[in-house]
Amino acid sequence: MRTDPYPGTLPAREHLPAAWAGTPVLDVVVPVFNEEKDLRPCVRRLHEHLTRTFPYAFRITIADNASTDGTPLVAADLERRIEEVRSVRLERKGRGRALRTVWSASDAPVLAYMDVDLSTDLNALLPLVAPLISGHSDLAVGSRLSRGSRVVRGARREFISRGYNLILRGSLQARFSDAQCGFKAIRRDVAQVLLPLVEDGGWFFDTELLVLAERAGLRIHEVPVDWVDDPDSTVHIVRTAAEDLKGVWRVGRALATGALPLDRLARPFGDDPRDRDLADVPRGLARQLVGFCAVGAVSTVCYLLLYSAFRAVTGPQTANGLALLVSAVANTAANRRLTFRVRGRGGMVRHQAQGLVVLAIGLALTSGSLAALNTASSDPARSTELAVLVAANLAATVMRFLLFRAWVFPDRGPARAADTVSRTGGTPWRATSAPGPSPASPMAPSPGQAASWTTSEADPAPRAPRTPEPEKPVTPPPAPARPQFPARPARQPDHDPRTIR
Repeated sequence: MRTDPYPGTLPAREHLPAAWAGTPVLDVVVPVFNEEKDLRPCVRRLHEHLTRTFPYAFRITIADNASTDGTPLVAADLERRIEEVRSVRLERKGRGRALRTVWSASDAPVLAYMDVDLSTDLNALLPLVAPLISGHSDLAVGSRLSRGSRVVRGARREFISRGYNLILRGSLQARFSDAQCGFKAIRRDVAQVLLPLVEDGGWFFDTELLVLAERAGLRIHEVPVDWVDDPDSTVHIVRTAAEDLKGVWRVGRALATGALPLDRLARPFGDDPRDRDLADVPRGLARQLVGFCAVGAVSTVCYLLLYSAFRAVTGPQTANGLALLVSAVANTAANRRLTFRVRGRGGMVRHQAQGLVVLAIGLALTSGSLAALNTASSDPARSTELAVLVAANLAATVMRFLLFRAWVFPDRGPARAADTVSRTGGTPWRATSAPGPSPASPMAPSPGQAASWTTSEADPAPRAPRTPEPEKPVTPPPAPARPQFPARPARQPDHDPRTIR
């Protein structure tokens, strides 16, 4: 997986202003490879639809994936004739590579893409991007498998699509219903944080992006779509399926080993209600208790099996100590990952050391119980030993949970996010007026976006009360100048009907 640095945590979601000046609000990318036949009618139909229905400024970007036919010439002609169309030429194939290139360079706050065959009904485009413009969601996907979708396609593609999504649900615990629909959108600030973590440059790109976003706690909006299969599709189904399965294995292994720094995105927004420090409300106690009990049950079984195996070759105290040591190391690792959701390798040695201290307390309880049993009976039965150890382990388990929660993996609430940012060298941001990224940050707003930010302070020093100043008339700032694009050659007349924006 990628280990490139990325801009850190995300600011609070904010509704885009209604009069966004100077920059298109939406950038729709159309990745193409050898599509000289379908490209022109696709772009013209998309442009006419956006001109007629979309209330914001927009841009259509043609991402040519190293086409070898007349696609580059068609793209250049469309760019010359239509003001809102841009074309980008890539010398290497790959839908994911094309999206990464265009999205990383785009200045539009909402980014989307769709397939050139326009299998998806364009009436779903505005519902797709509206939650991103309003600030409600972070990503949006079209779904052909939702209850309200209307789909026309063959049984083979239906079976492959549903089977692939079942694999994602079973292996990666994905909760979105359709990973492969070529109709998705994302907020630019979210893309700038997630794109460095996505490794795939082909068809698995958007699946990997969705899985990482979901694991990071981002909000994904699904839109039921009307979809008609393209019988002339050039996608190689078997090869694409094999590459997708390799991607599932790679991402699953990275998530299982904690190789991805998703803990830094676990609380990406300042408006997450789970970050609020509420009195008398234990944070995650029920979930942690269930996870701890599950891990503890498995650990107890392993401990008893190990004790029985060691007891066959050594005395009870030595067998108890060895069984406790092995099971405790595994118990600490499992609780760290599953119960308290600590990912990555940071602090792993310290957690294991603290776990060994907790082990020493459990060893004192169980060893003391065995010593008391041997004092009461010179030759106790093996079943009696096991019963005493079970009772002692139950008491040690309760103490272990309390120590894990309060000492080894303390739940610090909002402070945890601040600690995470400090470890990555970033600064937690807090909006003071119109939330938005710092102008100096990689997620700086485009011209015309009003934003003001200050760094948060843990314990601000007390200040003397200030005398309120008389109100002054507020003069609205001048509208920013429209960015100057490179000079274009004169438009060529054409006879295709279209609406002039």
